[in-house]
Amino acid sequence: MKLFSPFRMREIELKNRIVVSPMCEYSAKDGHPQAWHLVHLGSRAIGGASLVFTEASAVEERGRISSADTGIYEDAHVASWRPIAEFIRTHGAVPGMQIAHAGRKASTMPPWTGGKPISAQDGGWEPVAPSALAFDTGYTVPHELSTGEISEIVAAFRKSAERALAAGFEVLEIHAAHGYLLHQFLSPLSNMRTDEYGGKFENRVHIVKQVVRTVREVWPQRLPLFVRVSATDWKEGGWDLAQTIALAKQLKPLGVDLIDVSSGGAVSGVKIPLGPGYQTGFAEAIRKEAEIATGAVGMISEPVQAETILATEQADLVFLAREMLRDPYWPRRAAKALDVKIKAPVQYERAW
Repeated sequence: MKLFSPFRMREIELKNRIVVSPMCEYSAKDGHPQAWHLVHLGSRAIGGASLVFTEASAVEERGRISSADTGIYEDAHVASWRPIAEFIRTHGAVPGMQIAHAGRKASTMPPWTGGKPISAQDGGWEPVAPSALAFDTGYTVPHELSTGEISEIVAAFRKSAERALAAGFEVLEIHAAHGYLLHQFLSPLSNMRTDEYGGKFENRVHIVKQVVRTVREVWPQRLPLFVRVSATDWKEGGWDLAQTIALAKQLKPLGVDLIDVSSGGAVSGVKIPLGPGYQTGFAEAIRKEAEIATGAVGMISEPVQAETILATEQADLVFLAREMLRDPYWPRRAAKALDVKIKAPVQYERAW
């Protein structure tokens, strides 16, 4: 079965093709992960996934989606993350960290408390973006970044990569999707700049390439680097699949090993044709056209579905999000459904 075959990238070998996708838990304190994160991420490693990603961890304090987001923007965060990475590794999975900056979608409440934007006077902070355009009604108009400030953010990604390495993570993913800062630069719907970071395609992708280059300078050649993208904004005149393929072709020679393919998030009010595997076709197109490994994500829930995606070469890995929230032991259930034997933790062997 392809789902349970190993997959090697550089010097890291995944024992199967099942990845726990980055999912915000909104349970951190001052950017520090808590006991919740150890149990949440650790249980997915015990559950049999091969690669367990942290949630989007901010490279700057103002780059958090909410004040309850995790971060990797201070040296002190390294010690908080280290035991989590070690636990994941000890229990048979590879620890991965996603680094991110929310840009104009920052300074909001956690979802279960409303998820609404918080103004500076109410305890929030001023978000930043490529252009002074609010994400939606009720959102703060962000500060438009100067070229000098952009350079500082690129440097923050680099420093965060160094901290992720020090904390023991072995796969790094740069978040350039879902309408967060890097995606805001990519999309013509959120980037109205007229300098070297705006306008034509080559200018809009400039910051993503800068981040990849500077991160690769400190992220060891022996370890894989992923980039998460939104393959389309689902709106005419926005970022689309053709541009995503063109970007992927440029990222591969810069040291990117896999494109994690999602979609949407740049603008509100768009219609997305949700359904099982609705984004998988994007992963397949990028894999074939850009000749780079891809991960498929989005409403992948059934073992046979995941196996089919891999067996038909639509993607190299499957990223599971909500299904992993419903069932941390999904890989073990999938193995049973596909009649594959996998090793249980010694503490659980008597149940198998």
